[in-house]
Amino acid sequence: MSALHEELCARLTRYCAIDTQSDEDSASSPSTEIQLTLARLLVQELQEIGAQDVRLTEYGAVLATIPGTAPGPVIGFLAHMDTAPQFNATGVKPRVIRGYNGGAITFPDNPALVLTPEVSPYLAEKVGHDIVTASGTTLLGADDKAGIAVILTAARTLLASDSPRPTLRLAFTPDEEIGRGVDKRLPADLGADFAYTFDGGAVGEIEYESFSADGATVTVKGVSIHPGTAKGKMVNAITLASKIIAALPQATMQPEVTDGRDGFIHATEMTGGSSDMTIKFILRDFELDGLAQKGEILRAACAAVQAGEPRAEITCTIRPQYRNMRYWLEKDMTPVDLARDAARDLGIEPVSVPIRGGTDGSRLTEMGVPCPNLFTGMQELHGPLEWISVQDMARATELMQGIARRAAQG
Repeated sequence: MSALHEELCARLTRYCAIDTQSDEDSASSPSTEIQLTLARLLVQELQEIGAQDVRLTEYGAVLATIPGTAPGPVIGFLAHMDTAPQFNATGVKPRVIRGYNGGAITFPDNPALVLTPEVSPYLAEKVGHDIVTASGTTLLGADDKAGIAVILTAARTLLASDSPRPTLRLAFTPDEEIGRGVDKRLPADLGADFAYTFDGGAVGEIEYESFSADGATVTVKGVSIHPGTAKGKMVNAITLASKIIAALPQATMQPEVTDGRDGFIHATEMTGGSSDMTIKFILRDFELDGLAQKGEILRAACAAVQAGEPRAEITCTIRPQYRNMRYWLEKDMTPVDLARDAARDLGIEPVSVPIRGGTDGSRLTEMGVPCPNLFTGMQELHGPLEWISVQDMARATELMQGIARRAAQG
């Protein structure tokens, strides 16, 4: 490995070993205290490399400045500290497979688990690369600790050089995975003319279009009574909740049957018992009218089940989460064009595809800070097969430096 590769690998494995899983049921900010363990480490490391204005905000974000050496716009670079709640993130044991040979990758803590190019086609392009995975029983957390490693490595390199760059602002946010990464104070605290998240996948991806997203909570209150004397009296909340799920479009609007520009209605959690049930959903679509339609479909399913059992109490609450960043970025493509030009300077052909998800940039863009998303190389996210190439991370690091260089050139 080169010195750059070694630094990226060391940072990534160090950060991934720290549990930073967020919790959408928590009302605190950040949602979990464990995220602050990484936040405090990042404060220390930023100070060690010579960044200025380093601070940990009361809402759990780490902020810092890389002073400019030339005129230009103030540019923000962001990554998130938390990992997804959907899969185990406790006890992550990152491992590095040096010089990947193109074959099957097995996992020491889960011998039945196998990662191959057939499972993850992008892996076929990475023969000879250094691949980082977890050990088989946890996710890796490259989403988005790879972004953190990229930004810190690029920042250290920039600070060690007198090459032209405008002022850069860095931000590492909590709770992105649960849609709460952008506190209302962050845009002003960041103080950037525009920004980028390093939270993307394959090399070349420069994304300026995301899902629009709503979250929904359905509650079902039944009638409880001893099952031995329940005839004609019991209203089973589990049965009614199951009917609501069954009434939704199973063949056309579930995540497992959609791709491209298709949206979906996804039940993420179902808890309770025969007396009371709660179902949580996420609603996704690239267009606002499609998102509204999915909300109406969910409400209609709830209303139909309610009409069939008037003794129950069924509520459906839908709340906005984030909106497609395209609505704002297509009006001024300056940050997108800057990133594309910087990528081409590196011999990377930029690719812009819609993100079937969202980033902190979705919210930042909506709040007035244009913020496209850039690649890191991470793949197979939110599960035990998650992996990343160190060499892909190096290309992302070069891209951040290239954006700074181009911005200083006007």
